[in-house]
Order: sequence, then structure tokens, then C-alpha cells
Amino acid sequence: DAQNEYIKRLSRFCKLKVIEVEEQNFLSNPGQIIEREGEEILEKQKGSTFVFDIHGSELTSQEFAKLVSSQSLTSSTITFVVGGSYGVSEKVKQSATKLVSFGKITLPHNLARIVALEQIYRAFNIISGTNYHK
Repeated sequence: DAQNEYIKRLSRFCKLKVIEVEEQNFLSNPGQIIEREGEEILEKQKGSTFVFDIHGSELTSQEFAKLVSSQSLTSSTITFVVGGSYGVSEKVKQSATKLVSFGKITLPHNLARIVALEQIYRAFNIISGTNYHK
């Protein structure tokens, strides 16, 4: 429900498409899972890419909005990546325009997706000068 709400809210600012890669939970080796999911992510990503990763830069909402704004000037498409249960592959991280962190906490990837959507929505509100951010 939360995802659908943020997708609806974001529709006034951008065209948003949520694309999921298939979880590779039939594989027993976490390294293989990360690599296989990473291959699918790399096939689907377009434009500037922000990967949410615990080792990324911790940004304020204003800094994140500035980053989104600057990238939207250079690319009409921005891909945001939330990894699966084991994270994302090094190839995905290396392909990223920027690694962004929600802090040192660990979030289930479904909750991380909601946090990402909320921050993307907040960023567009900051960019457009609405009162949502306050």
C-alpha cells in the first residue's frame, strides 16, 4: 500500500516504473545470488544510477534532492537500485553514478524500497519548493 501511495504521489513529478528482478533464492550460495541478481539489474538500468548501499554516502534530504536535480539535468532517466537480501554485486556498485546510504542500519529490502520511494518523493518536493519537506 505504501509503495502504491508514493508511486501515485510521484506521478505529478515524473514517470516512475518499479522493476523487480527475480530473487535467486533457489541458489544456495549468497555470492552466486548477488552475481545473478546483479546481471539482471545491469540489464535493466538506464541513465544515471543511484544504488542504495550501506557503504554509500549518507546524505541529508536536501543533499539527495540536489543530487537528483543535477542528474535530471544530464539524464532524462534515473535508475534507483535497492538490492535484495544479500545486497548488490560489485559490478552494480561500480556502474553506479553514486552510492547512497540510509545509514548504518540494516533494513529489509522491501522496507528499504519504501524509504527510497519516500526520499525520492521528498527530493522532488524540495526541488519544486513545496511544503512537504518541512
